[in-house]
Amino acid sequence: MTTEVKIVIAPDTLSLLTRIHHSLAERGIAAYLAGGMVRDLLLGRETEDIDLAVAHDALEVASRLAAGLGGRYISLDEENGVGRVVLDVAGRKWELDFTTIEGSIEQDLARRDFTIDAMAIKLEEIIRNPQSPALIDPFHGQQDLSRGVIRVVSESAFPADPARLLRAVRLAAELSFAIHEDTEALVREYAHRISDVAGERVREELLRLLVLPRGGQHLDYLEELGLLGELFPELAQTKGVTQPREHYWDVFEHSMRTVKAVDFLLREGDWEYAGREVLEAVPWSEELTGHFSREVGYGSTRKSLLRLAALLHDIAKPQTRTVEESGRMRFLGHASEGALAVTGIMERLRFSTREIKLVELLVRYHLRPTQMSHEGLPTSRAIYRYFRDTGEAGIDILFLSLADHLATRGKHLDLAHWREHAELIGYVLARHTEEEKLAAPPKLVDGHDLIDLFGLIPGPRFTELLEAVREAQAAGEVTTREEALDYIKHTLNIHLPKK
Repeated sequence: MTTEVKIVIAPDTLSLLTRIHHSLAERGIAAYLAGGMVRDLLLGRETEDIDLAVAHDALEVASRLAAGLGGRYISLDEENGVGRVVLDVAGRKWELDFTTIEGSIEQDLARRDFTIDAMAIKLEEIIRNPQSPALIDPFHGQQDLSRGVIRVVSESAFPADPARLLRAVRLAAELSFAIHEDTEALVREYAHRISDVAGERVREELLRLLVLPRGGQHLDYLEELGLLGELFPELAQTKGVTQPREHYWDVFEHSMRTVKAVDFLLREGDWEYAGREVLEAVPWSEELTGHFSREVGYGSTRKSLLRLAALLHDIAKPQTRTVEESGRMRFLGHASEGALAVTGIMERLRFSTREIKLVELLVRYHLRPTQMSHEGLPTSRAIYRYFRDTGEAGIDILFLSLADHLATRGKHLDLAHWREHAELIGYVLARHTEEEKLAAPPKLVDGHDLIDLFGLIPGPRFTELLEAVREAQAAGEVTTREEALDYIKHTLNIHLPKK
């Protein structure tokens, strides 16, 4: 089934497609734009994701094109012949995904996932007639596109590739579409198969879902479809685990609500239990918007990883839960145990070392902000120690702490206590920003001084003394070399010989 369609294709996109066409045509390789690229063109959406089906070995084509275009080649799925080229052209980052056509293009489209992705345009056709090319649409994908529906091409779509289970939810969220009721039933039927999918593919779909506004709402849908517990069996174990009376929800529901609270604090979602005055108490700026949008790893941002940490921050509460004779309930060590558990989960899903470290720090120190001060605002020493220990996760943990507060109290939120918490966070953020704007303070003493003046031998105590001086300097208690030496003398309780 072929129909002529009207599209608008950006000049730089057309230029890149022309280069690809010439390269393939020289070798006699037929190619088609397919999948998401065609869908986005019909929706009038700009995209840097180009899907190409080629009548050749896709892995060989992708590898060769990467070299010819000056890009990077990634083998996404050797078994199914899927290769990717990552390319930077004039400041735009392109991802070109190549698949191998088996049989005719119509037969190839019949093996695809959803009708809105089972459309194609011959690459030669779009170069020749870029404004009104012929669309190959055997499964009425254009009709489903106009209706806003995600529908499988066939009932075998999910058994053939269970990663599509997660992709259905992600596409619905990205496009604000609804999954067709028959397709939704199939997702529930095959939800258990998501555990068969390679970790890196789950990671990619999950991150694309978590970077979207209303991340908590999307996770609710995964849970409703039976996918969330299959992705995170450790999280399923938190269901029904009760908490002290200050908590409005059990551990599982608290975790889900914490993600929604993160959405609210990032100005990307609602919080049904609080009015505008709650959000207005929380510091926000263009700098924070940029901070949370910053890339951490390939496909991940700080906001997507903050949402993941919010979901998993209490993952170790079931195994650390104790109830004393008095009835007091405790979860001693759940933050450090949770950090270990999160590391294992993220390794299973093939996250990068940096991504794992960031989320591990978020979980390990999620209680730390409220421990900086028992009364009033924290001291300079406390703030220095906080950022020393939390490193690049420091700002993110402050917002996780606020989200945790909202998801603990629910509709019983005490506005006065909330304002105190928000004031603390604002103060710590302001102090940190001030210190970052200042030039790095000069080093007042070093290891040579400890050896030459105090006769110390390098070791753990050596490092502790130098760190203690830096901490005192950060607190404004030590500002000169003489004061630093006096500080060390006092700490060691010794007297230096007079010169």
